[in-house]
Amino acid sequence: MRTRKLAAATGTILAVCASLLAVAPTARAADPAGFHVRDGRLLDAGGKDFVMRGVNHAHTWYPARTDQALKDIKAKGANTVRVVLSTGDQWTRNGAADVAHVVAECKENRLICVLEAHDTTGYGEAGAAVPLAKAVDYWLGVKDGLVGQEKYVIVNIGNEPYGNTNHSAWTGDTKTAITRLRAGGLDHTLMVDAPNWGQDWSFTMRDNAAGVFAADPDANTVFDIHMYGVYDTAAEVRDYLSRFVNAKLPIVVGEFGDMHSDGNPDEDAIMATAQSLGIGYLGWSWSGNGGGVEYLDLVQGFDASRPTAWGQRLFDGANGIRATAREASVFSGTGGDTTAPAAPGAPAVSDVTASGLRLSWPAATDDTAVTGYDVVRLDGGRETQVATSATTTATVTGLAAETTYTFAVYARDAAGNRSPRSATVTATTARGSGTAACAVEYRLSDWGSSFNAEVVIRNRSAQPIDGWELVFAFPGTQRITSVWNARATQEGSTVRAVHESWTRTIPAGGSVSFGLSGSSAGGNGVPAAFTLNGGTCARS
Repeated sequence: MRTRKLAAATGTILAVCASLLAVAPTARAADPAGFHVRDGRLLDAGGKDFVMRGVNHAHTWYPARTDQALKDIKAKGANTVRVVLSTGDQWTRNGAADVAHVVAECKENRLICVLEAHDTTGYGEAGAAVPLAKAVDYWLGVKDGLVGQEKYVIVNIGNEPYGNTNHSAWTGDTKTAITRLRAGGLDHTLMVDAPNWGQDWSFTMRDNAAGVFAADPDANTVFDIHMYGVYDTAAEVRDYLSRFVNAKLPIVVGEFGDMHSDGNPDEDAIMATAQSLGIGYLGWSWSGNGGGVEYLDLVQGFDASRPTAWGQRLFDGANGIRATAREASVFSGTGGDTTAPAAPGAPAVSDVTASGLRLSWPAATDDTAVTGYDVVRLDGGRETQVATSATTTATVTGLAAETTYTFAVYARDAAGNRSPRSATVTATTARGSGTAACAVEYRLSDWGSSFNAEVVIRNRSAQPIDGWELVFAFPGTQRITSVWNARATQEGSTVRAVHESWTRTIPAGGSVSFGLSGSSAGGNGVPAAFTLNGGTCARS
């Protein structure tokens, strides 16, 4: 994508909608030799769970930049690169020899190649875009550059097929594309993009994913959602991705950014949710964006030494690439490194507060090298990953006061081998201070069948709040009609309001406010309780 057109959704993604997702079929008994899907997870050729952590690179527009770009992307810690190719219908065709060269460079740099045909972008709405059938023709035409590379290459059939026109045809066209590629001899893992310019605000991919997966005779298809302005709240991100995970359907965030012309995507929620669910993400894009979306460049002028703010966030921020990427096991020598590290020592607890604590543990050992640790919280037989660390310490936050938690640690190596779990440790958080860290004032102007409200959020803590979500419930039949200085979604009586860029930070001891208008069939009352980022606020 050098330039892109993305239409904003006209309604909330959390509108009441019955999901048609069903549990996906399990993979065939004999897994293929390359990447394959099993029980909703993407496994690499070594049979190891593989979670994509990487970026997009616009090879078809900047072919002379590709060799160096792949080296630099790997040096930043990525394990995957999604490479833009052209079928020749909109841009210069990337032939089989060029495809083979790109694959060879990916392998040289120990990167998994996701190859995508870009000419389908926005079909039905973008005049020059071509249908998925043309993309299938392309892949069969460059087959010589692909066959035998199933351990290193994932074929992303067509980028963002369908805009917002006739998007219901996506399901049938995608099934047909998959069956044609299988009949043509492509045994790779296939990736399919959502319609609606990749953002699936119509839920067409979400609600038909199980049927599309079942149409693949190899049971080896991964779904690709692009998260831009439609996904501007944590609730929207969690809802969409969790539905696939719960249905055991493999899902990847194949594109996302930290801002966009159709709205401000919640990149923090995208990365955190992907990490907690163990699914892949690929940021858009390395460099070379134009047409008004230059802000999506991760580095300036293809210079790895000049990262943008977006690049710094993606590579080095919380849940970023450098901290979470694990190299595919196929690159760990002939046959792959299959020896897992020994279990770390039992963790110890220190620095316990009402909302967090610090864990430390003796290092694990490995026949090559331990590259990181995963901290998990145990609740009965369920594990939830709560932190990753490159060292033998980690801080866990977001805990409830006076609550007992159990934790353990796993070690991992560069091939993605995971150790046995460490011994567990149990700790109880401290008593709360008795004074809420926030207070909310709800100033109501009631006109019977309509109302206005000014909501003031006060930060009572000694630290600024960077980013917030305020949740409350209307006591009656109120419905929001407009909001200012915040963004809000309503589900039943429950309202979730999140910051705008200019109200994101609440200074220590300071406040922010937002307003809303609404209607009601039976009078207007004041909400009884408010929670800010999961914590209960006092009323003021």
